[in-house]
Amino acid sequence: MSFQAYLDNIKAKTGKTGEDFKKLAEKKKFLQNGELAPKVKAGDIVSWLKEEYELGHGHAMAIFAYFKGKRD
Repeated sequence: MSFQAYLDNIKAKTGKTGEDFKKLAEKKKFLQNGELAPKVKAGDIVSWLKEEYELGHGHAMAIFAYFKGKRD
């Protein structure tokens, strides 16, 4: 599955884009000025996305990769 397919599936499931998740992560203090906050680990993001949005591990990791700058 391509990275874009992961993002498309996430949007279909949640109605949210990668940019929407970035805004939500900023509110939760996972991101600061668009960058991962110090001491925030992939597991923190994955747990949040699994709990609040019922994303699977792979899809949650795709959002984490998006936060780190991956776009394709």
